[in-house]
Amino acid sequence: MTDDLLRVHGGHPLRGEIRVRGAKNLVSKAMVAALLGDSPSQLHDVPRIRDVEVVRGLLELHGVKVTEQADSLVLDPSNVDTAKVDEINVHAGSSRIPILFCGPLLHRLGHAFIPDLGGCHIGDRPIDFHLAALRQFGAIVDKAPEGLHLTAPGGLHGTKFELPYPSVGATEQVLLTAVRAEGVTELRNAAVEPEIVDLICALQKMGAIIKVHTDRVIEIEGVPRLRGYNHRPIPDRLEAASWACAALATHGDITVRGARQVDMMTFLNVFTAVGGAFEVDDAPGGGVRFWHPGEELRPVAIETDVHPGFMTDWQQPLVVALTQARGLSIVHETVYERRLGYTDALNAMGATIQLYRDCLGGTPCRFGRRDFKHSAVIAGPSKLHAADLVIPDLRGGFSHLIAALAAEGNSTVYGVSLIHRGYEDFEAKLTALGAAVSA
Repeated sequence: MTDDLLRVHGGHPLRGEIRVRGAKNLVSKAMVAALLGDSPSQLHDVPRIRDVEVVRGLLELHGVKVTEQADSLVLDPSNVDTAKVDEINVHAGSSRIPILFCGPLLHRLGHAFIPDLGGCHIGDRPIDFHLAALRQFGAIVDKAPEGLHLTAPGGLHGTKFELPYPSVGATEQVLLTAVRAEGVTELRNAAVEPEIVDLICALQKMGAIIKVHTDRVIEIEGVPRLRGYNHRPIPDRLEAASWACAALATHGDITVRGARQVDMMTFLNVFTAVGGAFEVDDAPGGGVRFWHPGEELRPVAIETDVHPGFMTDWQQPLVVALTQARGLSIVHETVYERRLGYTDALNAMGATIQLYRDCLGGTPCRFGRRDFKHSAVIAGPSKLHAADLVIPDLRGGFSHLIAALAAEGNSTVYGVSLIHRGYEDFEAKLTALGAAVSA
Protein backbone atom coordinates (compact mmCIF):
# COMPACT_ATOMS: atom_id res chain seq x y z
CA MET A 1 0.00 0.00 0.00
CA THR A 2 1.19 3.52 -0.65
CA ASP A 3 1.89 5.94 2.18
CA ASP A 4 -0.55 8.56 0.97
CA LEU A 5 -3.77 6.95 -0.25
CA LEU A 6 -6.15 4.30 0.99
CA ARG A 7 -9.35 3.08 -0.62
CA VAL A 8 -11.98 1.94 1.86
CA HIS A 9 -15.07 -0.09 1.08
CA GLY A 10 -17.17 0.69 4.13
CA GLY A 11 -20.27 -0.67 5.78
CA HIS A 12 -18.72 -3.82 7.26
CA PRO A 13 -18.26 -4.55 10.99
CA LEU A 14 -14.66 -4.77 12.16
CA ARG A 15 -14.08 -8.04 13.99
CA GLY A 16 -10.98 -9.73 15.36
CA GLU A 17 -7.86 -9.02 17.40
CA ILE A 18 -5.07 -6.46 17.14
CA ARG A 19 -2.29 -5.47 19.53
CA VAL A 20 -1.06 -2.11 20.76
CA ARG A 21 2.52 -1.58 21.87
CA GLY A 22 4.28 1.12 23.85
CA ALA A 23 2.54 4.49 24.09
CA LYS A 24 3.57 6.97 21.42
CA ASN A 25 3.41 9.78 23.97
CA LEU A 26 5.89 8.00 26.24
CA VAL A 27 8.24 6.15 23.91
CA SER A 28 9.52 9.23 22.08
CA LYS A 29 10.12 11.09 25.37
CA ALA A 30 11.89 8.11 26.96
CA MET A 31 14.16 7.99 23.91
CA VAL A 32 15.12 11.62 24.55
CA ALA A 33 15.72 10.83 28.23
CA ALA A 34 18.40 8.34 27.19
CA LEU A 35 20.60 11.36 26.37
CA LEU A 36 20.88 12.03 30.09
CA GLY A 37 22.52 8.70 30.97
CA ASP A 38 26.21 7.85 31.03
CA SER A 39 25.48 4.26 30.00
CA PRO A 40 23.14 2.69 27.38
CA SER A 41 19.38 2.52 27.87
CA GLN A 42 17.08 -0.21 26.59
CA LEU A 43 13.48 0.56 25.70
CA HIS A 44 11.13 -2.36 25.00
CA ASP A 45 7.90 -2.77 23.03
CA VAL A 46 8.72 0.16 20.76
CA PRO A 47 6.09 0.74 18.04
CA ARG A 48 7.17 1.23 14.44
CA ILE A 49 5.71 4.67 13.91
CA ARG A 50 6.93 7.84 12.24
CA ASP A 51 7.47 9.72 15.53
CA VAL A 52 9.90 7.05 16.69
CA GLU A 53 11.79 7.29 13.37
CA VAL A 54 12.08 11.07 13.77
CA VAL A 55 13.45 10.85 17.32
CA ARG A 56 15.82 8.04 16.38
CA GLY A 57 17.18 10.13 13.52
CA LEU A 58 17.66 13.18 15.76
CA LEU A 59 19.45 11.08 18.38
CA GLU A 60 21.75 9.62 15.73
CA LEU A 61 22.50 13.12 14.41
CA HIS A 62 23.67 13.92 17.94
CA GLY A 63 25.97 10.90 18.11
CA VAL A 64 23.73 8.43 19.95
CA LYS A 65 24.16 4.88 18.70
CA VAL A 66 20.73 3.27 18.26
CA THR A 67 20.53 -0.51 17.86
CA GLU A 68 17.43 -2.65 17.31
CA GLN A 69 16.95 -5.85 19.29
CA ALA A 70 13.66 -7.57 18.39
CA ASP A 71 11.00 -5.07 19.53
CA SER A 72 13.50 -3.09 21.62
CA LEU A 73 15.87 -0.20 21.04
CA VAL A 74 19.25 0.12 22.72
CA LEU A 75 20.34 3.75 22.95
CA ASP A 76 24.01 4.40 23.67
CA PRO A 77 24.78 8.09 24.47
CA SER A 78 28.52 7.60 25.01
CA ASN A 79 29.50 9.90 22.15
CA VAL A 80 26.94 12.71 22.22
CA ASP A 81 28.01 15.53 19.93
CA THR A 82 26.70 18.64 18.23
CA ALA A 83 24.47 18.19 15.17
CA LYS A 84 24.35 20.55 12.22
CA VAL A 85 21.47 23.01 12.26
CA ASP A 86 20.42 22.31 8.68
CA GLU A 87 20.38 18.55 9.35
CA ILE A 88 18.20 19.02 12.42
CA ASN A 89 15.78 21.20 10.45
CA VAL A 90 15.53 18.69 7.62
CA HIS A 91 15.12 15.63 9.80
CA ALA A 92 12.74 17.12 12.36
CA GLY A 93 10.27 18.16 9.67
CA SER A 94 6.98 19.04 11.37
CA SER A 95 7.77 17.24 14.64
CA ARG A 96 7.70 19.16 17.91
CA ILE A 97 9.98 16.67 19.67
CA PRO A 98 13.23 18.70 19.18
CA ILE A 99 12.25 21.15 21.91
CA LEU A 100 12.51 18.35 24.48
CA PHE A 101 16.16 17.82 23.52
CA CYS A 102 17.04 21.20 25.08
CA GLY A 103 17.52 20.24 28.72
CA PRO A 104 19.47 17.03 28.05
CA LEU A 105 21.69 18.71 25.44
CA LEU A 106 22.36 21.72 27.66
CA HIS A 107 23.53 19.30 30.34
CA ARG A 108 25.63 17.22 27.94
CA LEU A 109 27.00 19.87 25.55
CA GLY A 110 26.19 23.27 27.01
CA HIS A 111 24.12 24.27 24.01
CA ALA A 112 21.01 23.20 22.07
CA PHE A 113 19.02 24.24 19.02
CA ILE A 114 15.26 24.36 18.38
CA PRO A 115 14.12 24.46 14.74
CA ASP A 116 10.81 25.89 13.58
CA LEU A 117 8.23 23.61 15.17
CA GLY A 118 5.32 21.90 13.48
CA GLY A 119 2.90 19.22 14.62
CA CYS A 120 -0.83 18.84 14.11
CA HIS A 121 -2.77 22.03 13.36
CA ILE A 122 -5.32 21.66 16.12
CA GLY A 123 -4.79 24.87 18.04
CA ASP A 124 -2.21 26.96 19.79
CA ARG A 125 0.62 24.86 21.21
CA PRO A 126 3.00 27.62 22.25
CA ILE A 127 6.58 26.96 23.27
CA ASP A 128 6.42 29.94 25.63
CA PHE A 129 5.95 27.61 28.63
CA HIS A 130 9.04 25.64 27.56
CA LEU A 131 11.20 28.71 27.05
CA ALA A 132 10.08 30.35 30.29
CA ALA A 133 11.00 27.21 32.22
CA LEU A 134 14.37 26.84 30.48
CA ARG A 135 15.20 30.50 31.20
CA GLN A 136 14.39 29.99 34.88
CA PHE A 137 16.81 27.07 34.95
CA GLY A 138 19.49 29.45 33.64
CA ALA A 139 19.33 28.98 29.87
CA ILE A 140 19.89 31.89 27.51
CA VAL A 141 17.77 31.85 24.35
CA ASP A 142 18.97 33.58 21.17
CA LYS A 143 16.66 33.90 18.18
CA ALA A 144 18.00 33.34 14.67
CA PRO A 145 16.33 32.95 11.25
CA GLU A 146 16.75 29.17 11.36
CA GLY A 147 15.39 28.74 14.90
CA LEU A 148 16.43 29.23 18.52
CA HIS A 149 19.92 28.69 19.94
CA LEU A 150 20.19 27.96 23.67
CA THR A 151 23.22 28.10 25.94
CA ALA A 152 23.75 27.80 29.69
CA PRO A 153 27.04 29.54 30.51
CA GLY A 154 26.41 29.29 34.25
CA GLY A 155 24.96 25.80 34.16
CA LEU A 156 21.38 24.84 34.95
CA HIS A 157 20.01 25.29 38.47
CA GLY A 158 16.87 24.15 40.26
CA THR A 159 13.98 26.57 40.37
CA LYS A 160 10.36 27.03 41.35
CA PHE A 161 8.00 27.14 38.41
CA GLU A 162 4.23 27.15 38.05
CA LEU A 163 2.62 26.33 34.73
CA PRO A 164 -0.30 28.56 33.67
CA TYR A 165 -1.91 25.37 32.32
CA PRO A 166 -0.97 21.74 33.09
CA SER A 167 0.77 21.25 29.75
CA VAL A 168 2.11 17.75 29.10
CA GLY A 169 4.98 18.97 26.93
CA ALA A 170 6.08 21.66 29.36
CA THR A 171 5.93 19.19 32.27
CA GLU A 172 8.16 16.83 30.28
CA GLN A 173 10.52 19.73 29.58
CA VAL A 174 10.87 20.51 33.28
CA LEU A 175 11.42 16.86 34.21
CA LEU A 176 14.08 16.29 31.54
CA THR A 177 15.88 19.48 32.59
CA ALA A 178 15.51 19.35 36.38
CA VAL A 179 16.82 15.82 36.95
CA ARG A 180 20.42 16.98 36.42
CA ALA A 181 20.07 20.64 37.37
CA GLU A 182 21.91 21.69 40.52
CA GLY A 183 19.54 21.93 43.46
CA VAL A 184 15.82 21.29 43.88
CA THR A 185 13.08 22.12 41.37
CA GLU A 186 9.43 22.50 42.34
CA LEU A 187 6.89 22.36 39.52
CA ARG A 188 3.33 23.42 40.28
CA ASN A 189 0.23 22.81 38.16
CA ALA A 190 2.04 19.93 36.46
CA ALA A 191 0.45 17.47 34.07
CA VAL A 192 0.00 14.03 35.67
CA GLU A 193 -1.02 11.90 32.68
CA PRO A 194 -0.07 8.20 32.85
CA GLU A 195 2.64 8.86 30.25
CA ILE A 196 4.13 11.54 32.54
CA VAL A 197 4.17 9.11 35.47
CA ASP A 198 5.77 6.48 33.24
CA LEU A 199 8.47 8.95 32.17
CA ILE A 200 9.11 9.61 35.85
CA CYS A 201 9.46 5.84 36.36
CA ALA A 202 12.06 5.64 33.58
CA LEU A 203 13.97 8.62 35.02
CA GLN A 204 13.85 7.09 38.50
CA LYS A 205 15.43 3.93 37.08
CA MET A 206 18.23 6.18 35.84
CA GLY A 207 18.84 7.47 39.37
CA ALA A 208 16.64 10.57 39.37
CA ILE A 209 14.96 11.67 42.62
CA ILE A 210 11.42 12.77 41.84
CA LYS A 211 8.52 13.16 44.25
CA VAL A 212 4.95 13.48 42.99
CA HIS A 213 2.90 15.36 45.58
CA THR A 214 -0.83 16.06 45.69
CA ASP A 215 -2.40 18.97 43.84
CA ARG A 216 -0.22 18.61 40.73
CA VAL A 217 3.07 19.40 42.47
CA ILE A 218 6.25 17.59 41.39
CA GLU A 219 9.54 18.02 43.25
CA ILE A 220 12.82 17.05 41.55
CA GLU A 221 16.16 16.88 43.35
CA GLY A 222 18.94 17.27 40.80
CA VAL A 223 21.72 14.68 40.73
CA PRO A 224 25.21 14.95 39.18
CA ARG A 225 24.91 11.84 37.01
CA LEU A 226 22.36 9.39 35.68
CA ARG A 227 22.75 5.87 34.36
CA GLY A 228 20.86 4.17 31.56
CA TYR A 229 17.46 2.55 32.05
CA ASN A 230 15.81 -0.73 31.11
CA HIS A 231 12.15 0.10 30.64
CA ARG A 232 8.96 -1.31 29.20
CA PRO A 233 6.50 1.52 28.51
CA ILE A 234 2.82 1.57 29.27
CA PRO A 235 0.65 0.52 26.30
CA ASP A 236 -0.85 3.13 24.01
CA ARG A 237 -4.22 3.98 25.55
CA LEU A 238 -4.96 6.47 22.76
CA GLU A 239 -4.65 3.88 20.03
CA ALA A 240 -6.66 1.39 22.12
CA ALA A 241 -9.51 3.88 22.46
CA SER A 242 -9.43 4.59 18.72
CA TRP A 243 -9.99 0.91 17.94
CA ALA A 244 -12.73 0.76 20.61
CA CYS A 245 -14.56 3.60 18.84
CA ALA A 246 -14.06 1.85 15.50
CA ALA A 247 -15.80 -1.21 16.94
CA LEU A 248 -18.68 0.97 18.13
CA ALA A 249 -19.06 2.94 14.89
CA THR A 250 -19.00 -0.15 12.65
CA HIS A 251 -21.14 -2.41 14.90
CA GLY A 252 -18.02 -4.51 15.35
CA ASP A 253 -16.16 -6.54 17.96
CA ILE A 254 -12.45 -5.81 18.49
CA THR A 255 -10.09 -7.23 21.09
CA VAL A 256 -7.15 -4.91 21.73
CA ARG A 257 -4.30 -6.96 23.13
CA GLY A 258 -2.03 -4.98 25.41
CA ALA A 259 -4.69 -2.45 26.41
CA ARG A 260 -5.02 -1.90 30.16
CA GLN A 261 -8.14 -0.98 32.09
CA VAL A 262 -6.28 1.20 34.60
CA ASP A 263 -5.11 3.56 31.85
CA MET A 264 -8.57 3.89 30.30
CA MET A 265 -11.00 4.13 33.20
CA THR A 266 -12.39 7.54 32.23
CA PHE A 267 -12.80 6.45 28.63
CA LEU A 268 -14.47 3.17 29.64
CA ASN A 269 -17.07 5.06 31.69
CA VAL A 270 -18.07 7.12 28.65
CA PHE A 271 -17.87 4.10 26.34
CA THR A 272 -20.35 2.32 28.60
CA ALA A 273 -22.61 5.37 28.85
CA VAL A 274 -22.83 5.53 25.05
CA GLY A 275 -23.92 1.89 24.95
CA GLY A 276 -20.69 0.09 24.17
CA ALA A 277 -19.68 -3.13 25.90
CA PHE A 278 -16.23 -4.19 27.05
CA GLU A 279 -14.57 -7.09 28.78
CA VAL A 280 -11.17 -7.02 30.49
CA ASP A 281 -8.72 -9.90 30.25
CA ASP A 282 -6.08 -9.42 32.98
CA ALA A 283 -4.10 -12.55 32.09
CA PRO A 284 -0.57 -12.16 30.68
CA GLY A 285 -0.93 -11.17 27.03
CA GLY A 286 -4.49 -10.10 27.68
CA GLY A 287 -6.22 -6.85 26.89
CA VAL A 288 -9.68 -5.40 26.49
CA ARG A 289 -12.44 -6.57 24.17
CA PHE A 290 -14.71 -3.80 22.84
CA TRP A 291 -17.96 -4.42 20.99
CA HIS A 292 -21.29 -2.98 19.91
CA PRO A 293 -23.96 -5.03 21.76
CA GLY A 294 -26.68 -4.37 19.18
CA GLU A 295 -28.93 -1.87 20.95
CA GLU A 296 -29.20 1.76 19.88
CA LEU A 297 -26.35 3.95 21.06
CA ARG A 298 -27.16 6.70 23.55
CA PRO A 299 -26.15 10.38 23.41
CA VAL A 300 -23.75 11.80 25.98
CA ALA A 301 -22.33 15.15 27.07
CA ILE A 302 -18.57 15.19 27.59
CA GLU A 303 -15.87 17.75 28.27
CA THR A 304 -12.27 17.05 27.40
CA ASP A 305 -9.74 17.83 30.09
CA VAL A 306 -6.27 17.01 31.34
CA HIS A 307 -5.84 13.72 33.20
CA PRO A 308 -7.79 12.30 34.96
CA GLY A 309 -10.42 13.90 32.74
CA PHE A 310 -11.59 12.71 29.34
CA MET A 311 -8.60 12.98 27.00
CA THR A 312 -8.77 15.35 24.06
CA ASP A 313 -7.28 12.58 21.86
CA TRP A 314 -10.26 10.35 22.69
CA GLN A 315 -12.97 12.74 21.51
CA GLN A 316 -12.39 12.62 17.74
CA PRO A 317 -12.92 8.87 17.26
CA LEU A 318 -15.76 8.91 19.78
CA VAL A 319 -17.58 11.66 17.85
CA VAL A 320 -17.77 9.33 14.84
CA ALA A 321 -19.57 6.78 17.02
CA LEU A 322 -21.80 9.52 18.45
CA THR A 323 -23.11 10.28 14.95
CA GLN A 324 -24.88 6.91 15.32
CA ALA A 325 -26.43 7.64 18.74
CA ARG A 326 -30.10 8.56 18.91
CA GLY A 327 -30.45 12.11 20.21
CA LEU A 328 -28.17 15.08 20.83
CA SER A 329 -24.63 14.65 22.12
CA ILE A 330 -22.48 17.54 23.31
CA VAL A 331 -18.68 17.73 23.18
CA HIS A 332 -16.92 20.64 24.89
CA GLU A 333 -13.24 20.73 23.87
CA THR A 334 -11.21 22.53 26.55
CA VAL A 335 -7.64 21.50 25.66
CA TYR A 336 -7.13 22.59 22.03
CA GLU A 337 -9.25 25.40 20.69
CA ARG A 338 -9.29 24.30 17.02
CA ARG A 339 -9.59 20.57 17.47
CA LEU A 340 -13.12 20.28 16.05
CA GLY A 341 -12.21 21.23 12.49
CA TYR A 342 -12.25 17.58 11.43
CA THR A 343 -16.06 17.54 11.80
CA ASP A 344 -16.50 19.38 8.47
CA ALA A 345 -15.61 16.18 6.65
CA LEU A 346 -18.04 14.17 8.79
CA ASN A 347 -20.85 16.58 7.87
CA ALA A 348 -19.96 16.12 4.21
CA MET A 349 -20.46 12.38 4.77
CA GLY A 350 -23.97 12.89 6.15
CA ALA A 351 -23.38 13.64 9.83
CA THR A 352 -25.20 16.50 11.55
CA ILE A 353 -22.68 18.33 13.70
CA GLN A 354 -22.92 22.00 14.64
CA LEU A 355 -20.03 23.92 16.17
CA TYR A 356 -20.37 26.75 18.68
CA ARG A 357 -18.13 29.34 20.29
CA ASP A 358 -19.94 28.93 23.61
CA CYS A 359 -18.77 26.63 26.38
CA LEU A 360 -21.47 23.98 26.09
CA GLY A 361 -21.58 21.26 28.69
CA GLY A 362 -21.63 23.21 31.91
CA THR A 363 -18.09 24.37 32.72
CA PRO A 364 -16.72 27.66 31.33
CA CYS A 365 -13.20 27.19 29.95
CA ARG A 366 -10.32 29.39 28.85
CA PHE A 367 -11.66 29.48 25.28
CA GLY A 368 -15.01 30.93 26.28
CA ARG A 369 -16.00 34.36 24.91
CA ARG A 370 -13.26 34.04 22.30
CA ASP A 371 -13.49 33.40 18.58
CA PHE A 372 -12.96 29.64 18.78
CA LYS A 373 -15.60 27.09 17.81
CA HIS A 374 -14.73 24.63 20.54
CA SER A 375 -18.09 23.03 21.34
CA ALA A 376 -20.01 20.58 19.17
CA VAL A 377 -23.59 19.30 19.12
CA ILE A 378 -23.98 15.98 17.32
CA ALA A 379 -27.48 14.91 16.22
CA GLY A 380 -28.05 11.27 15.40
CA PRO A 381 -28.36 8.73 14.19
CA SER A 382 -27.01 9.78 10.78
CA LYS A 383 -26.49 7.55 7.80
CA LEU A 384 -22.91 8.11 6.68
CA HIS A 385 -22.04 7.82 3.01
CA ALA A 386 -18.72 7.42 1.24
CA ALA A 387 -16.60 10.44 0.33
CA ASP A 388 -13.12 11.55 -0.69
CA LEU A 389 -11.31 12.50 2.52
CA VAL A 390 -8.06 14.38 3.16
CA ILE A 391 -6.38 13.60 6.48
CA PRO A 392 -6.03 16.85 8.50
CA ASP A 393 -3.99 15.59 11.49
CA LEU A 394 -3.18 12.42 13.38
CA ARG A 395 -6.27 11.86 15.57
CA GLY A 396 -8.74 13.63 13.31
CA GLY A 397 -7.32 11.59 10.44
CA PHE A 398 -7.94 8.27 12.17
CA SER A 399 -11.46 9.48 12.90
CA HIS A 400 -11.99 10.13 9.20
CA LEU A 401 -10.77 6.60 8.56
CA ILE A 402 -13.29 5.22 11.08
CA ALA A 403 -16.05 7.20 9.36
CA ALA A 404 -15.06 5.75 5.99
CA LEU A 405 -15.18 2.25 7.50
CA ALA A 406 -18.65 2.92 8.94
CA ALA A 407 -20.05 4.55 5.78
CA GLU A 408 -21.80 2.79 2.93
CA GLY A 409 -19.82 2.73 -0.31
CA ASN A 410 -16.26 3.35 -1.44
CA SER A 411 -14.24 6.18 0.10
CA THR A 412 -10.77 7.36 -0.85
CA VAL A 413 -8.66 8.64 2.02
CA TYR A 414 -5.71 10.87 1.09
CA GLY A 415 -2.67 11.73 3.18
CA VAL A 416 -2.74 8.60 5.33
CA SER A 417 1.01 8.95 5.93
CA LEU A 418 0.02 11.33 8.76
CA ILE A 419 -1.65 8.40 10.53
CA HIS A 420 1.69 6.56 10.51
CA ARG A 421 2.91 9.17 13.01
CA GLY A 422 1.09 7.39 15.82
CA TYR A 423 -0.59 4.17 14.60
CA GLU A 424 1.66 1.20 13.94
CA ASP A 425 0.85 -0.97 10.90
CA PHE A 426 -2.73 0.29 10.89
CA GLU A 427 -3.40 -0.96 7.36
CA ALA A 428 -2.36 -4.49 8.35
CA LYS A 429 -4.51 -4.23 11.48
CA LEU A 430 -7.49 -3.14 9.40
CA THR A 431 -7.01 -6.14 7.12
CA ALA A 432 -6.77 -8.45 10.17
CA LEU A 433 -10.11 -7.03 11.36
CA GLY A 434 -11.79 -7.82 8.04
CA ALA A 435 -11.83 -4.30 6.59
CA ALA A 436 -11.96 -4.00 2.82
CA VAL A 437 -9.06 -1.59 2.17
CA SER A 438 -6.55 -1.25 -0.65
CA ALA A 439 -3.96 1.16 -2.01
